[in-house]
Amino acid sequence: MKPVTLPGIEDYVAAHTTPDAPHLVELAAQAHEALVDPQMMSGPVQGRFLELLVFAMRPRLVLEIGTFSGYSALSMAPALPPGGRIVTCELNPEHATFARKRIAENGFADRITVEEGPALDTVRSLDGPFDLAFIDANKTGYPDYLEAVLEKLSPNGLMLADNTLWNGDVLNADSADPDTHALRSFNAAVAADPRLRCTLLTVRDGLTVIRRA
Repeated sequence: MKPVTLPGIEDYVAAHTTPDAPHLVELAAQAHEALVDPQMMSGPVQGRFLELLVFAMRPRLVLEIGTFSGYSALSMAPALPPGGRIVTCELNPEHATFARKRIAENGFADRITVEEGPALDTVRSLDGPFDLAFIDANKTGYPDYLEAVLEKLSPNGLMLADNTLWNGDVLNADSADPDTHALRSFNAAVAADPRLRCTLLTVRDGLTVIRRA
């Protein structure tokens, strides 16, 4: 079987995925102008996947760890069921301010709440249960985020961990990069944890889908 990472395959996937809505296209353009490292945004393929999960799961409460521009939260919000909401955690004040403005401008301030500060503090302050949790923040924090979310995950809830392929660097066992080492350790721990069932998908930069066993 040929690998799916053939040259041009990512462009082909993007071309055959429903494109971003105009407000997300505009947000992405604004983020490229205003924010450092705009490539951290999820992008259309992952955005549509998140939207699809929300549409299918009909979650009452979505937790996001790592708001950045607000792109991923705004990708999920239109698919929320009546009464559904998203709480998204952001440590960087600049990112939180940017995201709040775009969320309000696009009419989702009543469904998306940006909580500024350490994500673990926010998670511990919330009652839950979380029906869907999207983890996309500092990579060395992934084990702590997983444990904090798992305590409040609904029985049929899902956790998603982003960047778990880390541009392919997870294949380098000798890497001294702390993020690479953290993600390799996280991936191994999740796959071996008897409490969990997981699938690591080759969506964008790697997306691990996790549930309780």
